[in-house]
Amino acid sequence: MTISTLAITPLVSLIAGVLILVMPRLLNYIVAFYLIVIGLLGLFPHLAG
Repeated sequence: MTISTLAITPLVSLIAGVLILVMPRLLNYIVAFYLIVIGLLGLFPHLAG
């Protein structure tokens, strides 16, 4: 079973949105983590699959 990044992106966004609503202080960490992951996948595309 293969899950593409197109299927994962909305799910990650939904979870992040709920976490930010519950705990607004997480916003900085969620944004930082997201930017790091997207940056690494951009630099090393073979990590995505």
